[in-house]
Amino acid sequence: MARVSTLLSNQLPEGAARTIFEKVENEYGAFGNMLGVLAHRPASIEHIYGLLLQFAAEGNISKLHLEIVLVTASRANECSYCVSHHAPKLAAQHVSAETVERILDPDVPGLGPVEKLVRDYALAATRQRVGDSLVTRLREHFSESQIVELTLRAALCAFFARFNEALDVQLEPEYVTADAA
Repeated sequence: MARVSTLLSNQLPEGAARTIFEKVENEYGAFGNMLGVLAHRPASIEHIYGLLLQFAAEGNISKLHLEIVLVTASRANECSYCVSHHAPKLAAQHVSAETVERILDPDVPGLGPVEKLVRDYALAATRQRVGDSLVTRLREHFSESQIVELTLRAALCAFFARFNEALDVQLEPEYVTADAA
């Protein structure tokens, strides 16, 4: 059980936060426990998840690159909550289970050169060790807008890892069952 109560979407007043909470749950995945804890400050749902939904709608970066960033940063941050949610999304992008499991390995199998570059960047951003040469290589494949989004998504993983750990946000039952299998 989380260190604070986990609210349900219907416990929020009608408005943007409730709408976003329900949209995330219905369209993006079962993040109800984290959303339910964030719901104590509805503006956090409006702004953080509202931003994430807007990014998803814009499609500025591919789902494959997005999930590589999220799984890499989540594994590096040791956030089991986020890894449990995003590893299946990366697998859904036709990435092998071995690649998903070994995403932090220097010799990770199954990633092409650009995907490995995205992984390397996510890891460097997470560890706060981004060098100019890495960004120069990214510029060969990504616009500045895409680089900003890749960076923002890696950085948000650190926020979510710290938030989930501090408040002991629990995995939703469907992810606990999936981990046990």
